[in-house]
Amino acid sequence: MALFAMGCGGNGGGGTGAAEPPAAPPSAPRSLEMGGAKSVTRFFVTSKGPGRGGDLGGLAGADAHCQALATAEGAGDHTWRAYLSVSARDGQPAVNARDRIGRGPWYNAEGLLIAASLDDLHSDSDKAVINKQTAVTERLDPVNGVDDSPNQHDILTGSRPDGTALPAGEDLTCGNWTSSGAGRAQVGHHDRQGAGAGVNPWNSVHPSRGCSQDDLRVTGGAGLFYCFAID
Repeated sequence: MALFAMGCGGNGGGGTGAAEPPAAPPSAPRSLEMGGAKSVTRFFVTSKGPGRGGDLGGLAGADAHCQALATAEGAGDHTWRAYLSVSARDGQPAVNARDRIGRGPWYNAEGLLIAASLDDLHSDSDKAVINKQTAVTERLDPVNGVDDSPNQHDILTGSRPDGTALPAGEDLTCGNWTSSGAGRAQVGHHDRQGAGAGVNPWNSVHPSRGCSQDDLRVTGGAGLFYCFAID
């Protein structure tokens, strides 16, 4: 948040008055038309994971998976990042999912606005339009939710609701996305349903039972994750 000094003394000159605040950025349009210079897709849920449970090949492997899926659907003209945090371990610092994905705005494969900014994306209000209808795959297919069989609404994030990494200690990132055995994964619910009354966070609800593909399935997932374009 930018802070602006307030002038205290009348209309004195000499350039000592308060600077004018920068103009607010224009609001992001609610939708984008197809056929522009770049593909409209800037956000999707992976239609499939690598198939190794929580072992995504680390952040690099997850990013490559996002890029490959996007490219196959004509959205490879963007640079893609997986919405995943990693915890501090083995002398390496934590990485926050929110710091990896650019500044927005983001649109799904139909060109509908998901969020205009990082703040909106992580807002407690309804500024992040992520739900069963909008959190679709790169192919514009819906992802099974709590009312479907099988339920696949658990989306891997390893993150807190504000998009930051979880504290070091208990492994809730499947070994920073390299394990299909030990550890667990913090997940969100793309359909915003399932854990108690009210709207569930899209990015942080509960941990999985474990990191194998079967462990993810048992708790309502399929090893899927979110991908965001950084440009």
